[in-house]
Amino acid sequence: MSSAPSPVFFRTGLAWLVLVAAAIAGAYWWWAIGRPVALPDAPSERIACVSYAPFREVGETPLDPKAFISPERIDADLRALSQRFDCVRTYSQGQGLSAVPRIAGRYGMKVLLGIWLGGDAEANAQQVRLGIATANAYPQVLRGVIVGNEVLLRGELSAPQLAVYLREVRAAVTVPVSYADVWEFWLRHPELARSVDFLTIHILPYWEDRPVSPQRAVQHVAAVYAKVQQAFPGRRVMIGETGWPSAGRPRHAASASVVNEARYLREFLRYAATVHMPYNVIEAFDQPWKRAQEGTAGGYWGIFDAQARPKFPMQGPVTESPRWWAGWLAGALGAGLFALAGAWRRRWHGWRGWATLGLAGIASGCALAWQFRQMLFACRGGWEWTVSFAACVLALFTALRLARWIALRLGTSAPLAASAGWWRSAWLFGLAFYGLLLVFDGRYRDFPLGLFMLPCVGHALVGWLSDRRAVAMPLLEERFLAAWLPVLAATVVVQEAGLTPVVWLWLGLNLLLALPVMFDWRDARRLHA
Repeated sequence: MSSAPSPVFFRTGLAWLVLVAAAIAGAYWWWAIGRPVALPDAPSERIACVSYAPFREVGETPLDPKAFISPERIDADLRALSQRFDCVRTYSQGQGLSAVPRIAGRYGMKVLLGIWLGGDAEANAQQVRLGIATANAYPQVLRGVIVGNEVLLRGELSAPQLAVYLREVRAAVTVPVSYADVWEFWLRHPELARSVDFLTIHILPYWEDRPVSPQRAVQHVAAVYAKVQQAFPGRRVMIGETGWPSAGRPRHAASASVVNEARYLREFLRYAATVHMPYNVIEAFDQPWKRAQEGTAGGYWGIFDAQARPKFPMQGPVTESPRWWAGWLAGALGAGLFALAGAWRRRWHGWRGWATLGLAGIASGCALAWQFRQMLFACRGGWEWTVSFAACVLALFTALRLARWIALRLGTSAPLAASAGWWRSAWLFGLAFYGLLLVFDGRYRDFPLGLFMLPCVGHALVGWLSDRRAVAMPLLEERFLAAWLPVLAATVVVQEAGLTPVVWLWLGLNLLLALPVMFDWRDARRLHA
């Protein structure tokens, strides 16, 4: 007569399955992002027009009134850009940018000259004076003057105030004048069309209130462009900004990646070539300073990175991460580190304990490498690097501590109780705090899955394998935080319409950390009844 498997056997078997799955998933993720992806080719390497801002070196930002870009640097940039672009669009005057038309003309390029407007009337007046002077000095180089960029979107000027600036510039220059904003604002303020020679609209599928997937993005652009043309019959409409970010958090079905940036740009260029539509792509170079305003994604809209290297080809397959093998290396180093830590005061015999440490080390190394890759994109300075690195060290130390306990449990099959101590409380608080940020201020925040993967999976396994009769009742604060984690994570899933796998992974991690606390509480309550 056969007997049913014991509860201990079931619990240890499931723990082994989780460890194996975590190690395989980490290794597979790194392998997957290193595979070339076949995409439709662009019709040509050349692009009609591209947004140009030279503020891409460390610490540079146009928000610094003392910032200045030398003519020599602008010359080097435009000389290189002229090989692939017919035109550049600028956004402001001063800080060295007034030299762009003169230098662009030297390389046979045209310019969409930008005049920056904001809430400061004195600064606006200076921008207008500089813009008029530059436009009148180089009219043969300019395709037009764009007075103001998304100033209605930012709420810094009203439509009547903007119209005053438009009429002033239009009366003073001989080239066409326009205003640029997200397409919805042209529909909300159609009266502005009387103050411009042509309309400049921004269509950014990633940033839409209802983000559009890269597979449907060009269809969305075509539909919006037709809608604006229908609203303003007989008027010339230009797409002043369109593009896709290569890094940053997903928004609904819109995922930021190198592959998706290449996919969108290639498909958009194929579409633009069929309709002979005036357009401008955002942007030439990645702009790290934008991360302070728009999160990680804001800094990675460039066709070239901040070091002026092309991020992808316009023909042939595209690879998300050519250095994918670094994730496997991190997994191997993690396995070695965990084995070394397990050799100190080892208390088990046989292969099970070593296998546990090896699997946990591979999963931890791959996860932390993923987090470090995210940090390379997201961290803006010494303080953010320090905080992020310290959090990763704490996660690694937590994972090592938990992995040693799990190795002892699986290596001896003896009933054991684990003392969570303050470690679990700290991670519960950290996850709850970040969950609040995602719910109430999450538009520009990344999902630190690699960081929280280690403590969440580790504490879940420890809670699952512990001898529950000897587990102390969790603190009231722990139970409170554990109860809120699934609620906050589920709210994020709803906010993202459940369209990105990332939010489901985030919910899963929250459940992994919360459920052991909630189940321990129930068991302890029964014992005390």
